Amino acid sequence: MWNNAARARQVTQEAGTVRRIVEGYTSLESDAQGLSEMMEIADADEREMLMEEQQSIQKRVDDLYRETLFTMKHADTSAIVRVKSGAGGTESMDWAGMLTRMFMRWAERRGYKVDLIDQVDGEQAGVISSEFIIRGDKAFGMMLPEHGVHRLVRVSPFDSNNRRHTSFASVDVVPEVPAEEINIHIPDSDLRRDVFRSQGAGGQGVNTTDSAVRLTHLPTGLAVASQQTRSQIKNHEIALQILKQRLYDIEVKKREDEEAKARGEQKKIEWGSQIRSYVLDKQYIKDHRTGVMKHNPADVLDGDLDDLMWAGLEWLAGKRVAEESGDDE
Repeated sequence: MWNNAARARQVTQEAGTVRRIVEGYTSLESDAQGLSEMMEIADADEREMLMEEQQSIQKRVDDLYRETLFTMKHADTSAIVRVKSGAGGTESMDWAGMLTRMFMRWAERRGYKVDLIDQVDGEQAGVISSEFIIRGDKAFGMMLPEHGVHRLVRVSPFDSNNRRHTSFASVDVVPEVPAEEINIHIPDSDLRRDVFRSQGAGGQGVNTTDSAVRLTHLPTGLAVASQQTRSQIKNHEIALQILKQRLYDIEVKKREDEEAKARGEQKKIEWGSQIRSYVLDKQYIKDHRTGVMKHNPADVLDGDLDDLMWAGLEWLAGKRVAEESGDDE
């Protein structure tokens, strides 16, 4: 601990989180016990007055339960999110743009900060891809259930015959791991560096120089771009850091798979599968993992995602418990 400041900081943060949960539980247990004893001796009028305290304790129980859902590694960190349109041309690009806006609106509702790193606009509408970082309390933990393929079904506004279209877009979520934890060196020979002109909405703020940077990791084909700043050097640094984050995430998942195989476990291949359908012409959204349905798609697309996210976190927690116990069902 004394010789490794980064490790000491990590342990201290983890200890603080655990201490807060344990102290919260101890306090809650004491208050609940006290309320139970008071309810036993209270008359009808006094019990009615105690109901407000009971509701307060129930809310604390719910909050404590939700804390237990953030058992994934790096739950407290920022979330690096990439939205990519699938096959389907303008339809899918428009859908990717809608998802990008949905997540940004959700972050705004929670008071989180969003840094747009890169965005490639579609020719007619939407985006081909976007990449951004959501910064806030447990941003990665909250966003993790959104990782996967999202499906849109609607009467297309781009079809003159008003036909029903199905579009797909993928959402990739990785944690922004502290730089000191990532021990990855990328040789210059493994990188291809391209510079290009940043996209802008026009006016005085538009970038007129080739300051945007795209880095391609040749061994894996993984590409990351940044056009966040007007500095080519700064954009290079941002793109390199995100590239390292993604390579680190790939390495961690590979190591987990190898460890599971060594224990004789067969992990299901679920990333990349369709996780949720947004059926706009029939006014519903269904999460295929949790079974949760919402009948207010306009609100959800405007960032009202918390119910879906909490249900997704419960599903992920159950999945982790099943894997740890060796039960794949």
